Amino acid sequence: MATPKKYQGQSALLSKDLLAFYREVSQSPLTVVDVETTGSLPYRGARVIEVSVLQASLEAGILHQETHLINPGVRVPAMITRITGIDQSMVSQGRFPEEVWPDCLERLEAGVLTAHNLEFDYRFLQAEYRHLDHTFRRSQAAQLCTVLLSRLLLADLPSRSLPNLVKHFGFDVGTSHRAGADTLACWLLAELLLKQIQSEDEAVLIARFGRQWIRLKDAATMLQCSAPVTQQILTDAQIESRFSKRKNRPLYRRGDVERVMQERSAGEQLSVL
Repeated sequence: MATPKKYQGQSALLSKDLLAFYREVSQSPLTVVDVETTGSLPYRGARVIEVSVLQASLEAGILHQETHLINPGVRVPAMITRITGIDQSMVSQGRFPEEVWPDCLERLEAGVLTAHNLEFDYRFLQAEYRHLDHTFRRSQAAQLCTVLLSRLLLADLPSRSLPNLVKHFGFDVGTSHRAGADTLACWLLAELLLKQIQSEDEAVLIARFGRQWIRLKDAATMLQCSAPVTQQILTDAQIESRFSKRKNRPLYRRGDVERVMQERSAGEQLSVL
């Protein structure tokens, strides 16, 4: 599968490149995964205590799903139990990692690896396979994060967290923060959004992509300027901005940044003539 350059910095790609990528992904089989863990950082000892793997495609629908409780031999924090409902006694009855992960490997290496906030799940998959002295790696072309896709197509929703998207779309998946339910929810979201990618007119999709709020650093990459220079350029052009809730950093609409980029490019071409 072809992939746009610098896919890792996806928000800095042009809308037309993103659309080409997602249209190609929409034709591919997906392997959707979700993990529940004892913490947020595997390098600090957090382990996976539940995993669900679902294989599906837009053409065939769901082909397979399996879910496993895993006993990695570590304590389940009370906070994790409050969030997931998974307690120590449940984990103690689960399968051992060295039994689960080899069984899942063939499926996890097939199709386009998909998750809601894929970076989190992928980091834990890699860590769990490292415990078994195996290197797990998927190319960027074979990765789909539904958080990133939802930012493009659902930019004006107040929240794109998976539980809130489940409520918004009325997905019947069961209790959130369990691997089986979250994997199913991620698939239903991917199915809905990728069908839009397949069916809607290119101009309509590009306009929807343009509603996405992107970071100053991504705008700077697009304009090929430093962040301070980019901020001044966008301010001078009277481009709408807002600040991110978590880090209070400036955000700009993708479409506005692309328009400024096109205007600057046209101006540079005229100056050469």
